[in-house]
Amino acid sequence: MLGMVDYLTAGETVVSNMILDNFSKLGMTHQELILYLKLRQYECKGNDFPDLMMISKEIGVSSEEIFSMLEGLLSKKIVKLTTHTNEQGQTGDRYDLTMIYERLDQLNKAKHVEESRQSEQIKIQELYQTFEKEFGRPLSPFELETISIWLTEDNYQPELVILALREAVLNQVYSLKYIDRILLNWERKNIKTKEQVAQDQQKRKKSLSEKEVASAQAKHEEELPTVPLFNWAEDK
Repeated sequence: MLGMVDYLTAGETVVSNMILDNFSKLGMTHQELILYLKLRQYECKGNDFPDLMMISKEIGVSSEEIFSMLEGLLSKKIVKLTTHTNEQGQTGDRYDLTMIYERLDQLNKAKHVEESRQSEQIKIQELYQTFEKEFGRPLSPFELETISIWLTEDNYQPELVILALREAVLNQVYSLKYIDRILLNWERKNIKTKEQVAQDQQKRKKSLSEKEVASAQAKHEEELPTVPLFNWAEDK
């Protein structure tokens, strides 16, 4: 019977959970995963080029199967066979097990790209739905094409188009031509984000307020009565 000392002296093999969670997405079979873990086990013990025949016996597969599994790991760029030179100048082979982390990084980037694409598709769908809601009717084929051109050719962001729509609705103008003029005006001002639109609106409000104050002052000055000037000294 194994005691606590046996368990402790057996050591541990540390492997990232990302490998266990994503090995199938990397194209690894279950057997290839087991071989990778065995190579990792020997690497943790200080042996980075273990005997494959010994591993085949440990996991209960034939020599043909073990070499086929290794070929799979090499072709899928999970493992890399390298040659190194030690301090004594002797050369030797080793299994580089770090390649899998590059594959995981690529997988993660591809995942983010796909999530971003799906998120963009949802925003575009919501954009069309917002137009139909504000217009109170389904969009015509021409209107659908116009909005598509804004997104694909003019490269307007969906949130910017929605802001232009809201400004048109506030002015009670339900016209894509009017919305297009708003977008063109923002483009000339290099306005591309929601924050920049808000800043531009604040500037316009401030400018209008200053004009109203100036106009009111001018009107007040015009309405002041004309006071005749008398030379009181000569009159006296």
